[in-house]
Amino acid sequence: MADASAESIVESRSLRKEYGSTLAVNDVSFRVSRGEVVGFLGPNGAGKSTTMKMLTGYLRPTAGAAMVGGVAVADDPLAAQRKIGYLPENAPLYDDMMVVDFLHFVGELRGVAAAERSNRLKVVCERCGLGDVLGKDIGQLSKGYRQRVGLAQALLHDPEVLILDEPTSGLDPNQIVEIRQLIRELGREKTILLSTHILPEVQASCSRVIIIHEGALVADDSTAALTEGGAGAIIHVVVAPADGTPPLDAAQVRSRLAAVAGVRAVEPQASEGDDALAFLVRAHGAQDPRAALFRAAVSGGFVLLDLHRERASLEQTFRSLTTGEHRADA
Repeated sequence: MADASAESIVESRSLRKEYGSTLAVNDVSFRVSRGEVVGFLGPNGAGKSTTMKMLTGYLRPTAGAAMVGGVAVADDPLAAQRKIGYLPENAPLYDDMMVVDFLHFVGELRGVAAAERSNRLKVVCERCGLGDVLGKDIGQLSKGYRQRVGLAQALLHDPEVLILDEPTSGLDPNQIVEIRQLIRELGREKTILLSTHILPEVQASCSRVIIIHEGALVADDSTAALTEGGAGAIIHVVVAPADGTPPLDAAQVRSRLAAVAGVRAVEPQASEGDDALAFLVRAHGAQDPRAALFRAAVSGGFVLLDLHRERASLEQTFRSLTTGEHRADA
């Protein structure tokens, strides 16, 4: 979870959003500290975009509060929005305007002083790689360049926070790599809340992950913690008999391993040789029983050929938390 001693720049305080009888967001609370890059994940329809819109002031919550830089968004949305650069999933762009004219227009709307506007536009266009298309109509641009324009408009007023909703949606693989690299660079100097379905990228670039499911928060932790134990630790064990001793009895070895504290299940695997026995050991939650498994092997007189922990992918943890598998395991 977020460091309690760090300065919060974005806070969701028991946010709730109802559309008639439909509850889209249900009592969601979290905070993002200054300088963090946080992945905001959930299945389609989980309430991610609705939460982001409440944080940015585009939607008013049914209950709860959104805070940005200490400003209550509902009380003073303009003051809060000055601190935010927002890129919605489908960036609202004017297709009939040239890129340069659109960005000047956005700079004026954002209150960037006329004397500073040209310099800010130059800096942002260089950062977003728009130099070759400034004279083109936005409607003529590829999806990748349209996303770059969307990022440029979000950066023009030099905000403290970037809130990016599916910034690589609909892009081809080359365009995804380009936008991904740009976001990584921005993460060195901005606080970022990033919603995306590309989970390996979140695992690589985000220090923390927030997951919501059916409108409710189901996880808020570091990527390391979620991938180490989110779906239960998995340990690979391979044992063999000591020299001059008879072959091991698979059932006895399995029983000894299963008796180790913290072990939930032991599954036989294909062995590496005639005398070796391989097992997959599933632990309860985030427990790490490797030391106890080592002691069990030693006390049983086994030769331990392999003992390593399988690191869960963020995708495995995500599925566990959003498909009900974690409840079945429990």
